[in-house]
Amino acid sequence: MGWFRSERLDAGKVGAFASCVAALGLLAACASTVGGPGVGASVAPAVTGAQPAHGETLGKGTVRVALLVPASATGNAGVIAANLKNAADLALREFQGGANLQILVKDDRGTPEGAREAATEAISQGAELIIGPLFAQSVAAAASVARPAGVPIVAFSTDTSIAARNVYLLSFLPQSDADRIISYAASQGKRSIAALLPDNGYGTVMEAAVQRAATANGARIITIERYGLDRVAMQQKAEAIAAVIQSGQVDAVFMPDAGDAAPFLAQIFSARGIRPGQVKFLGSGQWDDPRIAAEPTLRGGWYPAPDRAGYAAFAVRYQGVFGAPPLRTASLGYDATSLAAGLAARYGDKRFTADTLANPNGFIGVDGAFRFLPDGTNQRQLAVYELGGGTPVMIDRAPQTFARTGT
Repeated sequence: MGWFRSERLDAGKVGAFASCVAALGLLAACASTVGGPGVGASVAPAVTGAQPAHGETLGKGTVRVALLVPASATGNAGVIAANLKNAADLALREFQGGANLQILVKDDRGTPEGAREAATEAISQGAELIIGPLFAQSVAAAASVARPAGVPIVAFSTDTSIAARNVYLLSFLPQSDADRIISYAASQGKRSIAALLPDNGYGTVMEAAVQRAATANGARIITIERYGLDRVAMQQKAEAIAAVIQSGQVDAVFMPDAGDAAPFLAQIFSARGIRPGQVKFLGSGQWDDPRIAAEPTLRGGWYPAPDRAGYAAFAVRYQGVFGAPPLRTASLGYDATSLAAGLAARYGDKRFTADTLANPNGFIGVDGAFRFLPDGTNQRQLAVYELGGGTPVMIDRAPQTFARTGT
């Protein structure tokens, strides 16, 4: 497959560009072909042999796609569901040339049983692709119906254990965070790393991710400490890492935990006499948080995250249509819908095959370049930001393409 250069777009162009999500190998033709049928593409005829669509739908195209969201689930899940549906609606409105999609919106109730029922109903009504669900157990339940029917899933869960061929995860995964920040740190000479991780599922996944990233980038994980989720345990493990720092064995500390955890850990280091600049603190995308940005003891720390310009432009458009700012998760609903519309416009009958969805050249969305891997996980191209006691500053832009590797 040929390799094509993609142009970087400024913030004013991001919205229009994101609406024509396309294979990176086709970026030069984006404006003229991805928003509508391209050369050699075919528009599918109306679905035959399927039950009439009933329930809520978005769009009036001939290609049916299901959106499974926990609309009636308790807590914040229902709000997330509404944001995902609104974002899908916005993507249809903005798709260049008009999207040839009809989205069947199904309430999976936030349960495996609900997801199984919703997927079964959607497939019976001719859905060729399922977008969602949100929760891992719901994704697994939907997949138990969709895979035998040959219907692929693009889900929002971050649990990589449920990823598989034709069950793709669009969410932000720990491996992309670890790959980006360890790669950048190594390029800046920070190759001896201590890891300070929570003793929970996230910490387990991130431990494997950082070890893999270190091996791939010529770095070494000198020591790993896992802390319990209480301040006494956090302090004990931070002090153990502080001793390693003071011994001169490491030049970076990877502590990806979110919220108040990273500031507290950094404060322990400060209390032990470790100052910003003595060692480089490395974080994850979870550091994209005002509490972390405002913490003086983390000044100079680096973390990976999408280029903010794309999401900022999306958020403005979303609020203009729906009257409220979106939740951060909403961009996934927009990108999944734009992806489905772009593939339907470009690839005809092959629009949702495994080879099309796992195109190694990847796609461009609100949050930058991404690609699905054959095992159902994804890779994202992220920027690197530096903390400075105020608004984080981008110090390394997100790549706009994927290097041609065997993965």
